[in-house]
Amino acid sequence: MSPFPKSTVLGYPRIGPRRELKQALESYWDGRSTRDELDRTGAELRERTWRRLAELGLEGLPSNTFSLYDQVLDTSVLLGAVPARYRSAADPYFAMARGTEGLAPLRMTKWFDTNYHYIVPEIGPETVFKLEAGKPLGEVREARALGYETRPVVLGPVTFLLLGSALDRLDDVLGCYEELLAALAAEGVAWVQLDEPALVGDRTPDELAAVRTAYDRLGALGSRPGLFVASYFGDLGEALPVLAATPVEAIGLDLVRGGAPVADLTGKTVVAGVVSGREVWRTAPKRALASLAALRASRVTVSTSCSLLHVPYDVDAEPGLDPALKGRLAFAEQKVAEVVALARAEFHGAAPQGPSVALPGPVVPEERSPYAVRAAAQAEHLSLPALPITTIGSFPQTGELRAARAAVTAGTLSQADYERRVEAEIERVIRVQERLGLDVLVHGEPERNDMVQYFAEHLDGFAVTSNGWVQSYGSRCTRPPILHGDVGRPSPITVRWAAHAQSLTAKPVKGMLTGPVTIVAWSFVRDDLPLRDVVFQVADAVREEVRDLEAAGVSIIQVDEPALRELLPLRRAAQTDYLEWAVAAYRRATSGASDRTQIHTHLCYSDADQILTAIDGLDADVTTIESARSGARILDTVGSFGRGLGPGVYDIHSPRVPSDAEVEELLRRTMRALPAERVWVNPDCGLKTRTYAEVEASLANVVAATRRLRAELTRTAR
Repeated sequence: MSPFPKSTVLGYPRIGPRRELKQALESYWDGRSTRDELDRTGAELRERTWRRLAELGLEGLPSNTFSLYDQVLDTSVLLGAVPARYRSAADPYFAMARGTEGLAPLRMTKWFDTNYHYIVPEIGPETVFKLEAGKPLGEVREARALGYETRPVVLGPVTFLLLGSALDRLDDVLGCYEELLAALAAEGVAWVQLDEPALVGDRTPDELAAVRTAYDRLGALGSRPGLFVASYFGDLGEALPVLAATPVEAIGLDLVRGGAPVADLTGKTVVAGVVSGREVWRTAPKRALASLAALRASRVTVSTSCSLLHVPYDVDAEPGLDPALKGRLAFAEQKVAEVVALARAEFHGAAPQGPSVALPGPVVPEERSPYAVRAAAQAEHLSLPALPITTIGSFPQTGELRAARAAVTAGTLSQADYERRVEAEIERVIRVQERLGLDVLVHGEPERNDMVQYFAEHLDGFAVTSNGWVQSYGSRCTRPPILHGDVGRPSPITVRWAAHAQSLTAKPVKGMLTGPVTIVAWSFVRDDLPLRDVVFQVADAVREEVRDLEAAGVSIIQVDEPALRELLPLRRAAQTDYLEWAVAAYRRATSGASDRTQIHTHLCYSDADQILTAIDGLDADVTTIESARSGARILDTVGSFGRGLGPGVYDIHSPRVPSDAEVEELLRRTMRALPAERVWVNPDCGLKTRTYAEVEASLANVVAATRRLRAELTRTAR
């Protein structure tokens, strides 16, 4: 077996430096291009990646890290785990990801504690696993034709089945992995990477036994590539000795988020993740080299801590950044160079380290009046009907809006003209909602490029990029801000637009804010302060904005925290402390509001049912939460929820329009789980990514279903 290369990365961004894949995907989905054209774009991006990694001197090149949508969905297809209802679709792959007019997509949620979303495998007793190895084999051949030998990357069997809640199918799945390894060996592949990030969480004895079973069995194959099992996002803990006792030849360790291994790994290659794949700060070479020197292994390879999927492509594409800040940054391309340099032992001396910081004391939540007092004051002030209908905040971001924003940046449109267009779009959004019959309106957020970046552009302590795109799911990309200094709010951020919207209607309009945990979670954050200190700085800025919105006459203020579950530590031992300070930060941000001001929050696509007690602890008057996409599973856990709750009835991440009967059924299920007086009616998430035609048709059905149920409630009350 050939030695493992001295330098590698666990994966690389795939959307394209200028979001070429996004453009190709959306063109294909809209019918403006063919599947062949989409596939050509994919091939061009893969070639560009392999060529650049080789030019930078990286020895171990990965393949099969490219995806047209999501690597977990790719694994479902690889193993033949395609539910029968999708097989007759024109394009089953994208039908599973996005749905069709008559077919809902598969559930989507967050990839461990990141802002990347994956498509959850649907595995039942009827699922027949059958290997479909065309993609990994095809990429090996494609790279070889270009002159590159690669290491295919595949999601490991244990993590795949844990994500699909189907570990009892391990024996069936392992048959497919055995076939895959044999096919790769026949292709002349030297090494294969099997990703097992689930092993860094708390695992039961049965789950650890499954790890041993899986890798004893795969390791026993007579003809196979070398097995490299990669873990990331934390410490392997009790899974490390189990894995080390199997015949796998190489084990990947995240030495950025996990500690140094206590197990003796003599006889194994350790692929040491000493360059962070999730942050944008340059690697401190002295610290990295010390981590490498401390490993007790037969051979050490330098690597990233995880895939570079989670960082932008190239800091050199950011000429607008302050040079002092830019010199502290490393994006994907620079991180590859760091890996190569560390492998060659070219770094000497220590990079500047931040000062030591004392840990803060206990967190004490800030209090509003009891909910019963607030609810009475809000009912009198707002006079809302039963089952109030609202949306989450954003309305479609039209091509005209995006073009106008770009024109302001280019200097071809004045700021005053741009603001007039924003005001006109706000009025359009208000009139649409009034015509449809919604009860609590939103201004549609036409002035915002992103729910975090917009606030970062108006707060001290943040920098934003021009081309620092990171994939969130499918074709959806964000530009995470860089939080590098102390946070402050020089002036009001949202008040002008919320007040303008409220002036256009007699119905209440929600002020829309992003919460402190989410702003920090969806940014690249300074590493010289404890994370909770940074979150509390942002909470103080949000608190100021809440007070100014209230003073401007806004009676409902939504402070979204979709990342609350996302930041939850993967190990249970650290979760209580995190939830205490995260909840306290939210309450600090909202505690200045008066009793009659109704505070809303929103969470989505993050298995929020796992932290319902903490969500209740936020003490928001109304919580809206994703439910339609996940089959209303949240309803099984909300019976004790003590305030207003809106489990979503419309999956906005699919272009399909839900029927009024479908919405009515979801509402009936909600009303069986909650008293009707606490039920709100809303979509799963914001409407930014949808078209007006889709939005208006869907909301019309939502209103029709709600009105029927209101009529029933009225008849029952009589």
